[in-house]
Amino acid sequence: MAIISKKKIPYKISTRLRAYLNKYDREIALPIAYDSLLRYDNSIPLYDRNGNDTLWETVLYPQDDMADIYFALKKIYSIMKADGDVGVMDHLFIDRVDLCVYGNTQPFRVRIVNRINDNFDYFYIKNADASRLYGLELEHLLSPNKISYVVYKDTLIEEHIVGIPAEQFIKNHLKDPNLNETRLAKEFVKFNERCFVRLLGDMHSSNFVIDITPDFEEVDYRLRAIDFDQQSYEGRRAIYLPQYFKQNNPIIKIGLKSLTPETVRQYQREERSLIANRVKVEKIRVDDLLSAMTHDRISKPGNVARLGEELAEFYEETEFIHCKNMGELVEMSLEMLIKKPELYKDY
Repeated sequence: MAIISKKKIPYKISTRLRAYLNKYDREIALPIAYDSLLRYDNSIPLYDRNGNDTLWETVLYPQDDMADIYFALKKIYSIMKADGDVGVMDHLFIDRVDLCVYGNTQPFRVRIVNRINDNFDYFYIKNADASRLYGLELEHLLSPNKISYVVYKDTLIEEHIVGIPAEQFIKNHLKDPNLNETRLAKEFVKFNERCFVRLLGDMHSSNFVIDITPDFEEVDYRLRAIDFDQQSYEGRRAIYLPQYFKQNNPIIKIGLKSLTPETVRQYQREERSLIANRVKVEKIRVDDLLSAMTHDRISKPGNVARLGEELAEFYEETEFIHCKNMGELVEMSLEMLIKKPELYKDY
């Protein structure tokens, strides 16, 4: 069972990471900062459609501030979706702004609605943390999912990642007669592999979603991370394997029932090969990111040393022990895709 030891330490954006963000157009001037949203003077609990407390609060702004804040938020949405074209803003309005009061980073979630057809979308405003930025960028480059986000100084804007929260999926969908258990189990194996290879931790059922896509004969599933704060921070290998979190046990049990050890290894090989191909396709950008990451500090020295020892034992590769930071461990982990592509063990 995987347990996070203590609250994670936030890390500032380094000069090298800032240069990377600028080079690849991730840093853009924004009309509002995270701190500006803290000027609310009241809040009310937000309940879901069943009357359950979501642990989010809808914040209310003074009349003097609200018009300016809401206009700036619409401008941010136009930057995210239409390259800053303000023409898309005319039929949009800000329905509400929510604050997650229980999260480490206390993000804001903005709900924006199309006045013409009542369609709505979300985006998030957070304090920019270096760990999360590395996590977002590695997800964008090494997974099948593209991520839209921008940074300005210490403010991070993220798009909403569509999908059913895994904890809700486990509660409400696992007994669905149309559930394809084999496909779900297969995707969990692949998700497990992606997290381990790029060292993304803390993927229990509250931190990823399940995107369901109807196919012409069946239903397809994709598991997507939504929380990247624990990118390359903890010092234990188990933290980077979703299979070790007890919250994910219902899906694990489906996998044990639906898959054989041979098919699990096949799916591991498939995903590792896909990641290796993505590294080759985006080699220059991956190298630039790793160059920033290997000169950065995003974890404690003790965590780096312990994780290096555990990865060295797993891969039977002593070079992990000599890694000085988490960036070097990620770089070495990616090298294993080529150096030891057939090394598979029971995790």
